[in-house]
Amino acid sequence: MTSSDEVTPARPQRLAILGVGVMGETILSGLIDAGWDRSTIVGTDRRAARRSELSSRYGIVCLENTEAVRGADTVVLVVKPQDLPELLLEIRPVLAPDALVITVAAGVTTDLVESKLPEGAPVVRVMPNTPAMVGEGMAAISGGVHASAEHVGRAVDLMRAVGKAIVVPEKYQDAVTAISGSGPAYLFFVVEAMIEAGVHLGLPRDVSTELVVQTMLGSATLLRDSGTHPTVLREQVTSPGGTTAAAIRELEDHKVRAAFMTAMEAARNRSQALAENLRDQH
Repeated sequence: MTSSDEVTPARPQRLAILGVGVMGETILSGLIDAGWDRSTIVGTDRRAARRSELSSRYGIVCLENTEAVRGADTVVLVVKPQDLPELLLEIRPVLAPDALVITVAAGVTTDLVESKLPEGAPVVRVMPNTPAMVGEGMAAISGGVHASAEHVGRAVDLMRAVGKAIVVPEKYQDAVTAISGSGPAYLFFVVEAMIEAGVHLGLPRDVSTELVVQTMLGSATLLRDSGTHPTVLREQVTSPGGTTAAAIRELEDHKVRAAFMTAMEAARNRSQALAENLRDQH
């Protein structure tokens, strides 16, 4: 793992975002909010009405895929994994020889992408997560065989517009998918359970919701800003023989810690299986 501030690349002269759905729009919005020149950004969507909506909302040009890619020095692919191979074959004839291709698709390896593009094409793989929608995303970035430090830095610069970014070897990407890619769902699951527990204990649902959400937010902020190990923070709340100790004992008795580890192993294994299935199909 390396720091995300090692390379400060020049901004793309023409950035094409192919597939401006939820995550694509999140990236687009973040870039514009971060001061990127909207005249250098083009987007695509299959639906003409959606392209018109995006143009009106963000003041960017929206085109068909091949038109958007032609002349672009950076191309960001934000489509479903199963749609990616077909899209790569579509844009291959018009892709500039030195254009950087950034993929945002779970389980799709850089070597699979490279195999669908002209020889030597630089490819960078990104795994973001949904907190990017509020500028608090976490993205893990891996360069392919032909990606230079500048190419990787370009992807880092892009993803910083919607949160934080780290560079990791690609062999870690399935684990990243299990931890941070899927991670928000685990936390929302815990929040749901805590809210329901509050209701069961007699709290009005809106009161329980506010208590749990602020507790989650405050705890995450404390963990981040204090630099203190989570075990120490937990022990600070857990007085011997107290209420928290009683609750933690129940969680341990129900093997919640082990369940989380098993769940994340299952997510990692599923990410690997999806990649293999995609490879077998193409």
